Amino acid sequence: MLLKDKAKSQCSTVLIPLFLILITAFAAVSGNSSLDIDKEVVMNLKSFLETHNRVNRGRFAEWNRRSSNPCDWHGVFCSNDGARITGIDLSDSMISGGMFNNFSALTELQHLDLSSNTLNGAVLDDLNRCHNLVYLNLSHNILEGELNLTGLNSLEKLDLSTNRFRGEVKFSLPAICRRLVVANLSMNDFWGQLDYFDGCSNLQYLDLSSNNFSGSIWTGFARLIEFSLSENYVTESVPASCFKENCSLQVLDLSGNKFHGEVPGEISNCKNMITLNLWGNNFTGPIPSELGSITTLESLLLGNNRFSRVIPESLLNLKNLALLDLRNNSFGGKVQEIFGKFTRLKSLALRGNSYTDGLLSSGIHELTNMSRLDLSYNDFSGALPVEIARMLGLKFLILAHNQFTGDIPFEYGDLSNLQALDLSFNGLSGSIPPSLGNLRSLLFLMLANNSLTSEIPHELGNCTSLLWLNLANNQLSGKFPLELTNIGRNPTPIFESNRRSKQMNVGPTECSAVKRLLTIDYPPFDFLYTILTMKTCSSIWDRLLKGYGFFQICSGGSSVREYVVSGYLQLRGNQLTGEVPSDIGKMQHVSVLDFGSNWFNGELPIEMEKLPLVVLNISRNRFSGRIPSEIGSITCLQNLDLSLNNFSGIFPKELSRLTDLNRFNISFNPLIDGTIPAAGQLATFGKESFLGNPLLQLPDFISGNQLPPLPLSPPPPPPGPPPGPPPTDSRDESELWKALVTGYGCGMAFGIAILYFSFRKREPKWFVTIVDGIHQWKAKRLLKRKLARRE
Repeated sequence: MLLKDKAKSQCSTVLIPLFLILITAFAAVSGNSSLDIDKEVVMNLKSFLETHNRVNRGRFAEWNRRSSNPCDWHGVFCSNDGARITGIDLSDSMISGGMFNNFSALTELQHLDLSSNTLNGAVLDDLNRCHNLVYLNLSHNILEGELNLTGLNSLEKLDLSTNRFRGEVKFSLPAICRRLVVANLSMNDFWGQLDYFDGCSNLQYLDLSSNNFSGSIWTGFARLIEFSLSENYVTESVPASCFKENCSLQVLDLSGNKFHGEVPGEISNCKNMITLNLWGNNFTGPIPSELGSITTLESLLLGNNRFSRVIPESLLNLKNLALLDLRNNSFGGKVQEIFGKFTRLKSLALRGNSYTDGLLSSGIHELTNMSRLDLSYNDFSGALPVEIARMLGLKFLILAHNQFTGDIPFEYGDLSNLQALDLSFNGLSGSIPPSLGNLRSLLFLMLANNSLTSEIPHELGNCTSLLWLNLANNQLSGKFPLELTNIGRNPTPIFESNRRSKQMNVGPTECSAVKRLLTIDYPPFDFLYTILTMKTCSSIWDRLLKGYGFFQICSGGSSVREYVVSGYLQLRGNQLTGEVPSDIGKMQHVSVLDFGSNWFNGELPIEMEKLPLVVLNISRNRFSGRIPSEIGSITCLQNLDLSLNNFSGIFPKELSRLTDLNRFNISFNPLIDGTIPAAGQLATFGKESFLGNPLLQLPDFISGNQLPPLPLSPPPPPPGPPPGPPPTDSRDESELWKALVTGYGCGMAFGIAILYFSFRKREPKWFVTIVDGIHQWKAKRLLKRKLARRE
C-alpha cells in the first residue's frame, strides 16, 4: 500500500509540470495563431489602402508581410504580452477613399485613430462590431451620413469632429454612454435634444460646437469639466438652476448661439472655472458682479452681446485674468477707466464699441504686461497716442478702422516685441517712420488705406521676419527700395519662439484678425472664408503664428507642392516709379505680389520665376519690353494680371503651361504680337482677357480669329509721375458692385459648400473652372454696358 501511494506521488510529481508545460505551449501556439490572424487582417488593410492611395502613401507603406512581428510596425500596437493587435493609428497618413470594411476581424482592437485624412463616404456597419473599442478618432475627414455606433458600448473617448455626419444624436446615445468620458462631435450636422446626455454618467468633456442643435440648453452640463455648445441655434435664457453648488466646470463655451436675458449670478458656483465664453449672443443687463468671486478665471469673453456699460469693480479681484474680450457691445463714449486697473491683463479686445475718446484717461497705456490690444472699429480721432510706445510687452497692436490722423509716431519703433501692427483704414499722413525698421519680430505690417506719402523707407528691409506687408492705397512715391527684398527672409526665430508658447490664439477675436491680416480677396487665402468658425479661426491663427503652413505652395520653379507659410507684398494704388529690382527673386516666402495701379516702368525681371507665386498683379503700370517666358515656370500661379501696360514683342507660349491659372488678363497692351495657343489653359479664357491688343491672334472659338483694334484703348500715361493713381469710373464701379451683390448673394451657399469640398479634397481645379466661367459671364455683360455707354 505504501509502495502504491509512493508511486502515485512520483507520477503526480512528473505529470503536473508536464501538464503545465503543455498548457503553456498550447497557449503560445494559440497566441501566435491569433497574432498571425491579426497580421493577415492588417495586411489586407494595407492592400485596401494602397488600392485607394496610389501616391503619397503614409506609414502603412512600411508594413511588410515578411516581418515576423507586426507589433514592430509603425502605427500598430499590441497587448502587453505581444499576443494580439490592440491598436491602429493611421492619423495624418494622407489616406483617401472609403472606410476599410473589416476592422471587426481584429477582435481585440481597443484603439483606432484615422484622424486628419480625407476619408469619405459613410461609416460602415463593420465598425459597429468592434465591441472592445475604447478609443475611436475619426476627426478631420469628409465622412458623412447618419451614424450608428450603438455596438461600441466600451468607448471611453470618441472624436468625430470636422466631418459631415448628420442626424439625431439619439441614434447612438445613450447606448454608448455607459463608459464615455470624452465626446467631441463638433463641426458636423448633428441635431436633437441635448438631454440625451443625461445618461452619460461618466462624461467629463463634451464638445457639440458648430452643429445644428436648437431649443433649450441641457441643464445637466455643470457636472462636466468642459462643455462647448458654441455656434449652434440654442435659444431662451440660461436657467440659474444649471449652476448648482457642486458645479465642476472649468471651461464653459456657449458662444455663437441665441441666448438672451441676463447671465445668472449663480454662475459663480463654478469655483474652478478657467474659461467662460459667452461671446456672440443676445445677453443683456449688467455683467454679473458675482463673476469676481471666480478667482481661477483666466479668460472671460463677453463680446458681441448687449451688456450695459458699467464694468463691475469686482472683476478686479480676478488676479489670474489674462484675456478680456468685450468687443461689439456698443458701449460708446469714453473708454471706461476701470480697464487701466487690470494690471495683469495680457489681452484686451474692445473692438467695435463706438468709443470716441478716453484712450489715455483710461490708463490702458500703462498696462505694461499687455501683449495684445485691439481697439479697431471705433471712432477714435486725432493723433495716434505716443504713450502706447510704453507698452513694451505688446506683440499685437490693432488700431485699424478708426479716424486717427497725423503722423505715425517715431516711438512705435521702440515696440521691439511687436509681431503685428495694424494701422490701416485711418487718415494717417506723412511718411512711414524709418524707426519701424527696428521691429525685428514683426510678421504683419498693415498701413493700407491711409494718406501716407514720401518713399518707402529702406530700413523696412531690416524686418527679415516680415512676411505680410500691406501698404496699398496710399500716396507713396519713389522707387522700389532694394532693401525691401529682404523682408520675410528669415521668420524662423519668431516662429520658433511662438512654438514654445502654449497657445497663441485668444478666442473668437481672431476670426476678425484672420480676415483682416490675410488678403482673403486673393488665393491662396481666399478659401479661408469657407472654413472660418470660431474653432477653425483659433486653429488657423495658432498654426500661422507658429509657422505651420496650411496652403500648398510650389517652390520657385518647381511643381512640388508643399504646405509652407506664404506671405504677400501689397503696394497697389500708390505712385511708385522706376524698375522692380531683379533681387525680388530672393523673396522666397512671398506668394502674392500686387503692384497694380502704380507707375513702375522698365522690363519685368525674369527672376520672378524663382518665387512661389499664386498671385501676380502688375496691372495699370508702365512696364515695357517682352513678357518674360519664365513666368510659365511658376507652376502654382492662379491669378495673373498684366493688363494696361506697354508690353511688346511676341506673346510667350510658355504661359500655356500654367495649368492652375483661373484668372488671366493681358488686355490693353497694344504692341503685343503673336498667337494665343488653341490648347492649354490660356484657351479657356474669354476675349475679355485680351481686349485692346489688335496684333494678337486668338483661336477662332474665342474671338473669330482676330480682335479688331478698339478706339476705346486708354491713352498712354503722361510723362512723369502723376499727382495720384489712375482715376476710376465711379459709374463702372457702381455697375460692378450691383453685379457683385446680386451674383454673390445668389451663389453664396453653393460656393461655400463646393469650396469647402475642394479644399478638403485638395482638388480645386474643377471648381475653379465653374467659378471662372461665372466670372467671365459677368465680365462680358458688364463690358458690353461700358462699351455701349462710351460709344
